[in-house]
Amino acid sequence: MQQYGKRTIMKIIGYRTLATVATLALVGCGGGSQDTADTAAKADWPVIASPVKHDVAVDTKVGDILSRMSVEEKVGQIMQVEIQHISPEEIKTYHIGSVLNGGGSLPNRNKYATPAEWLAMADAFYDASMDTSDGGIAIPIIWGSDAVHGHNNVIGATLFPHNIGLGAANNPELLRKIGEVTATEMRVTGIDWTFAPTLAVAQDDRWGRAYESYSENPDIVEAYGLKMVEGLQGVPGTEAFLDADHVVATAKHFIADGGTEGGDDQGDAKIPEQELIDIHAAGYKGALAAGVQTAMASFSSWNGQKLHGSKYLLNDVLKGKMGFGGFIVGDWNGHGQVPGCTNASCPIAINAGLDMFMAIEEWRDLYKNTLDQVNSGQIPMARLDDAVSRILRVKIRAGLFEKGRPSDRGVAGLDGIIGQPAHRDIARQAARESLVLLKNNGGLLPLASDATVLVAGDGANNIGKQTGGWTITWQGTGNVNSDFPGATSIFAGIRDAMAEAGGTAILSVDGSYENKPDVAVVVFGEEPYAEGQGDIDTVEFEPGNKKSLMLLKKLKAEGIPVVSVFLSGRPLWVNPELNTSDAFVAAWLPGSEGQGVADVLVAGKDGQPRHDFKGRLSFSWPATPLQGKLNSQDEGYAPLFALGYGQSYAGNNADLGSLPEEVEGVAASAGSELHLYAGRPLSPWRLFVSNGETHQVISGAYANVPGGAVTAELVDKDIQQDAVKVSWQGADEGYFYMSDAPALDASRQFENEAALAFDIRVDEIDGASATLSMVCGAGCSAAVPMTAYFDAHAGAGWQRFIMPLSCLSSDAEKFANVTEPFRFTVKGDATISVANIAYMPVEAGTLQCPVAN
Repeated sequence: MQQYGKRTIMKIIGYRTLATVATLALVGCGGGSQDTADTAAKADWPVIASPVKHDVAVDTKVGDILSRMSVEEKVGQIMQVEIQHISPEEIKTYHIGSVLNGGGSLPNRNKYATPAEWLAMADAFYDASMDTSDGGIAIPIIWGSDAVHGHNNVIGATLFPHNIGLGAANNPELLRKIGEVTATEMRVTGIDWTFAPTLAVAQDDRWGRAYESYSENPDIVEAYGLKMVEGLQGVPGTEAFLDADHVVATAKHFIADGGTEGGDDQGDAKIPEQELIDIHAAGYKGALAAGVQTAMASFSSWNGQKLHGSKYLLNDVLKGKMGFGGFIVGDWNGHGQVPGCTNASCPIAINAGLDMFMAIEEWRDLYKNTLDQVNSGQIPMARLDDAVSRILRVKIRAGLFEKGRPSDRGVAGLDGIIGQPAHRDIARQAARESLVLLKNNGGLLPLASDATVLVAGDGANNIGKQTGGWTITWQGTGNVNSDFPGATSIFAGIRDAMAEAGGTAILSVDGSYENKPDVAVVVFGEEPYAEGQGDIDTVEFEPGNKKSLMLLKKLKAEGIPVVSVFLSGRPLWVNPELNTSDAFVAAWLPGSEGQGVADVLVAGKDGQPRHDFKGRLSFSWPATPLQGKLNSQDEGYAPLFALGYGQSYAGNNADLGSLPEEVEGVAASAGSELHLYAGRPLSPWRLFVSNGETHQVISGAYANVPGGAVTAELVDKDIQQDAVKVSWQGADEGYFYMSDAPALDASRQFENEAALAFDIRVDEIDGASATLSMVCGAGCSAAVPMTAYFDAHAGAGWQRFIMPLSCLSSDAEKFANVTEPFRFTVKGDATISVANIAYMPVEAGTLQCPVAN
């Protein structure tokens, strides 16, 4: 089980509390920018000449539209609302300028929504925006989506390696092709705008978004930013620019999201301004040179100032010195993190240069408050007009006023476009070129064409694991191979390649076999994650619980040569795994085309490599678990493998010797603390809702059983979608539980007098009865009453519930085979929200068990 960092747990639990204190302290600061530093003498920022030339006709049209707009319409244009929280009728009523679908947010809350369903929703939103029956002006809405490694929200889409793998390929022209494919597949579903590319130059690999960074090297990020934007938008000055086959791109997250102290997601980049320019501005130089039309403000801070409220960086630098002529959109309620602001009110952000709020549940209050702030002068009309003008200019350039309904544009609605073979060939090439060979002792690779190959490990036949976060669901969790029609697992790729060459490949996840194989390929690595849920304390792989190493050692002890294929979103300390492997491949998160891995690992019929390893490290590889911050320009730079390292078949590679394993920072064996849900279910566990007949996995932002008797949705507690809200309706029993993993031996936790702990908010309880239980195999369970607790805490907000495991049972044997660590059973109408579930040590005798009414 992947260990979750204590630093991250504390951040999740405590973030909102700290934010509230800051807000209260600064509540009187008014509507001005939050900048406090002297900005009179600042460093020189690069001036980028945009290839998107000034167009008098466009400006004339913008001026004409703006002159006819009411203030209500103008405020509506600067609102971007999440699709689950707005209706087409509200688009019309509030004159909303944009919608977005967050990660895992899907039409009709259906994970398996077809392209036609996406397109129907896009048409409905568009029609509402163009409806002038109320006397308003027709301004087409623009829909934004996180298509960050292909059109990754849509079932069947082509999925490319995440950015960290593409950086290792060091092939900018390939990025242009990937951008083109992504844009085309988005256009099938009627979406106009992608929140990509991410241009972070990650400097600390503990960051949960490190895999969204192309490289620690700013030169690679600059080159990639230019080509990816050209691929997504088309080249300015050509007929392809923002035509029906391209989409609006986003340069994000401005700026230094990859430079925060400790790799803390949404944290603080405590660095000099010159470092902002030299390192973190690099990708924006490339993107602006390609004519990128939008930029997204970062959640993070620079030297204590939130980017969403920094007039100096958003307005003076990006729009002024760097010459950005598009519009700046916020991140998910990011304005609410600015001191003095809330999710429902933030004039500071607009006055600082933010042009469009990204608003979620509280958008209606945000609209009303922003309207009041404009009418009162707190937000100057000139600032609002500038923001709206920028939005209109991008919409005009994108042809939204002329292209008609989304379903009438280009390839919209056409079959055979999403996931087509030509697109998958490009993804396969990208996977192939991203692989980095770290070790190949004795020339074990490529695999002999006549070999019998055992393919093992939990990543071998697991497309969800090889595609990582931001895949169908936000965290990339809850997916199974059938969710990826047309995709190929790494095992399937090896199997097909071996069969073609004349050999055999056999799948055995646990490494067992009847006949001893010639070689074993073990595919293992990190479980999927996204954003802050992936922040870690050290860069040690599987700290305290080295289950993958145990499999490698088992095979080695049986005299089988071992090839390790390592799936990860960052370089990690894997010295023990390297020592136990004869060959070791850093495969990153290679996407949907597992054949790309087999292309390089498996020899042809003639025994010669079919493809060589082209990948070279775009991030330095750590020599110790404490080298989270490890960059080539750092003082005392001492990596295990330096930036640019990578072996090849053509090279004269020396065997890698034994590496030290007893180094500072190695975690001790796992103790009594066991995290089950921390912003996401921690693999291999999954969450379910059930009515006793249908069992529905919570694999995205929403889930329900037929008839709606039990529903679940992800909600924000401390950070984005880190809690689960579950509602029960009706007289029958309904269930919310964690399962779908090998039985857990929690006997150590029980013997150490640990407790089941979680955060809970009882939103509503209407005469319902409730119990909390665990399941320990067929016919084995233990339960405690929860009705009295629900009644006592209804409407009281978030509470920390901690209950000794012994309350469930005094029988230690029950805890040796836990198949459901917790289960809520409710009969009647009730709504609760739950977060941060764990078995954790507590002081004996300090807690009591729940009692019945």
